Parts: sequence; structure tokens; C-alpha cells
Amino acid sequence: MAPQRPGPGPPADKGAGLLDHLAAWAQYPLPTHAISRLVHALARSRRRWLKDILIHRFIAHFGVDMSEARQERASDFPDFNSFFTRALKPGCRPVVSGRGELACPVDGAVSQCGRIEADSLFQAKGHDYSLRALLGGSPALAETFADGEFATLYLSPRDYHRIHMPLDGRLRTMLHVPGRLFSVNPRTTRAVPGLFARNERVVTVFDTAAGPMALVLVGAINVASIETVWHGEVTPPAGRRLRQWGYADQAPPLLLERGQEMGRFNMGSTVIVLFGANSIAWDEALTAGAPVRMGQRLGRQRA
Repeated sequence: MAPQRPGPGPPADKGAGLLDHLAAWAQYPLPTHAISRLVHALARSRRRWLKDILIHRFIAHFGVDMSEARQERASDFPDFNSFFTRALKPGCRPVVSGRGELACPVDGAVSQCGRIEADSLFQAKGHDYSLRALLGGSPALAETFADGEFATLYLSPRDYHRIHMPLDGRLRTMLHVPGRLFSVNPRTTRAVPGLFARNERVVTVFDTAAGPMALVLVGAINVASIETVWHGEVTPPAGRRLRQWGYADQAPPLLLERGQEMGRFNMGSTVIVLFGANSIAWDEALTAGAPVRMGQRLGRQRA
């Protein structure tokens, strides 16, 4: 599938307007890491009156569908973060089971998807960004996915915020790449050049039947924590230096099945899925602006 280039259609393809630029410019001077650390503390407060107010107002403001949640009442959650990362009832998100089918890792909407053109990924009209920069500056890792396929999936505040595996995979490596914490909503995505390669992020790389696969968990303002099931919280602390963990030689190997939870955002953000060249094909319905749900078919492994 070709990248979703500018043209008429979903809002995600529109170029940045004046309001987009004003919203983006307002974020540059903000102490976004300090704000996010404050959110981190508030989201974990166990003061009953505070967490109940936060949960009730959040549900009302964003229209969260609590009928899908395993725990439906605000009183069921010890703090706001437990509500935000809530589990769903069994069967709410059926996972594709066909051989070679890719399962969507999250609930959300497609920001962009298509082919990685050498080292370049399409962000929005007027903005491409570097694959190598996204992956923490590693030329070897970038070469693994050069001319491959990508899908950028945006999670809104109302969405389910656990992240699941598109395919069975063996964990090879994980990187924490420090960076800024711009918002990743469509307005900021249209206005901030190289947004996803500038924001703090956690890069996870797996070996799969379709070849190497990366899930890049992109932080944003108010995303006070990113965690994985094997490590726990990766950030905070944010730090200033790239951190890397190797798992390729771990015994027994760290294996995760298609549809299994691999991580979560403690407050919402964006996931970028990467595959190598000639390894997978996205479904034709996977276009900019299209809503997606965890477990649905995203595409298939090439024969």
C-alpha cells in the first residue's frame, strides 16, 4: 500500500492551518516533563474524593463507554490510573486467528500508514521524518526496516490504553529514547515537524514469522508513564541518555503471542508499527482517519 499522501479526505491529511500552528507554538515553552510528572502523581492519588471526581468528569467529558470495562464503577478503581488503564470484559475485542493475519495492537484511529521510503516516514502534509531518528539513531536498526511498512495509530483519551501484539513474537531489544513531550493529537501532528522522532518514546523490536517487527510507543504531554509487561515502568524517569536492553540471548526466550498484552500508556498517545521490506501488506481499508479496534485485522503476512 502506498503512503497516505495529501489530498481530499480525512482530517488527518489536511495541512496545518493557523490554529494548528498556534496550538503547537504554545507548547514549546511549556515545562512538559514537569507537567507530566504532576499528572503522574495525581493519577496515582488514592484520595477517594479526588480520584472519583477525576474519573466521573473524565467519563462525562470524553464519553467513555464503561459497559465494556471489566470494572464499570468509579468506586471499583483504587486510583485514576487504574481506571485509565482499565481491562476490558472477556470477548470485547476478538483477535484475528487466521494464519499470517496481523492483529491491531490498540483501539484508536489511523494517523497514517504505508511504505517507508528508504529512511523516510510520512507524518502529515508537508512533514516527513527520519526512521533512523525514530529508532534512536541506530543505523543498523533503521536498515532493518528501510523500505518496509509502517502504520501510525493514534489513541484518543477515551480509548482503551493497553497495547497488544500484532503477531507472535520473540523480544529482541528495547530502547528508551528521551525527548520532548508535545501533544500527539492531529492538530499538533500537522504542525510540528518530525514530531514522533522528537518526543520521548520506547522502541521494542521482536522477531516474528513476518521478520523483524517494531512497536514504537510514543510519549506525549500528560503521558506520565509508559510500561511493558516484562519490564514494568520504563519511564519515568525520563533522563537525558538513550537506554537499551538486550533480550536476544535470554533463556528462556521472552515470547509473546498475537493478541497478548505487551504494554500500556498511563495516559494516552501513539503507537507506530514497523515491518521490514516485502514482509506484510496492509488491508485496503487501513487509510488515514479510519477508526480501529484492538484485535481487528490490520493486514497479512506476505507468502
